Amino acid sequence: MARYCFQLQIRPERMAEYAERHRAVWPEMRAALRETGWRNYSLFLREDGLLIGHVEADDLAAAQAAMAETEVNARWQAEMAQFFTGLDGRGPDEGFALLTEVFHLDDERASA
Repeated sequence: MARYCFQLQIRPERMAEYAERHRAVWPEMRAALRETGWRNYSLFLREDGLLIGHVEADDLAAAQAAMAETEVNARWQAEMAQFFTGLDGRGPDEGFALLTEVFHLDDERASA
């Protein structure tokens, strides 16, 4: 299983509402994420609106493609798009920038 980290930008004036929506993610959305291979998924929000996500998946592209086929994801992305900047017409699930992992403690232990 690979680890992935990504970033997006939340509109600063919408941060509180964005966080509130994520305190009540629809059960069918949570189930779809699990069923399509998203594991250990977390979102972190900085006070200026920088959103960092972390997810583990066997294949992120395959997990994204599987989610794109679900009706619940289409509804969720349509509702969430209003919170983001810089998507250039893409949905939040298509517009994030992947970050490169340069260190992981458990990997370091394995190579020692």
